Amino acid sequence: MLRFTFQRFSLSCLATTNPKRIAENAFWTSSAWQWRSGDDRYNFFCVNMVPVAEEKTWEDALDHCREKNTDLLSLLSLTESLMGQGEIQSSDYTEQVWIGLRYLGNSWMWVNGDPMPYEAWPEGDQDHMCPKLRRCVALTKQGAWESRDCQEKHSFICA
Repeated sequence: MLRFTFQRFSLSCLATTNPKRIAENAFWTSSAWQWRSGDDRYNFFCVNMVPVAEEKTWEDALDHCREKNTDLLSLLSLTESLMGQGEIQSSDYTEQVWIGLRYLGNSWMWVNGDPMPYEAWPEGDQDHMCPKLRRCVALTKQGAWESRDCQEKHSFICA
């Protein structure tokens, strides 16, 4: 049975004296992070998600993240989407939070250049097919993506 452990990842953990070990039982092998529990070893991956409750336009949210040497969050899988959804359930965050997806030219693109292997548009939603004013994307507390007007103010997630 394959098991994964998900851990919030902080760049500061790589600044330790031994960058191949981020905790007593978490370490880097030649090809992957591993976690040891007793005699068992499990692979895991780290995802850095920093939700910000402050409400900003999409551009201002992107600027905020980039000032911290990050970007708005890319969601490349159902797992990452569920993790992002879990981070924003508190009432501290708006119902929709900005993520790093924007319509440019003729297609939706992640601001950091990541590919788009996964999509979470609501079933039957056609708004994202040919956006006119709603060219920025927010993740809802229900886990769906919504195209929104980039000038709206929402909480956001940096990565």
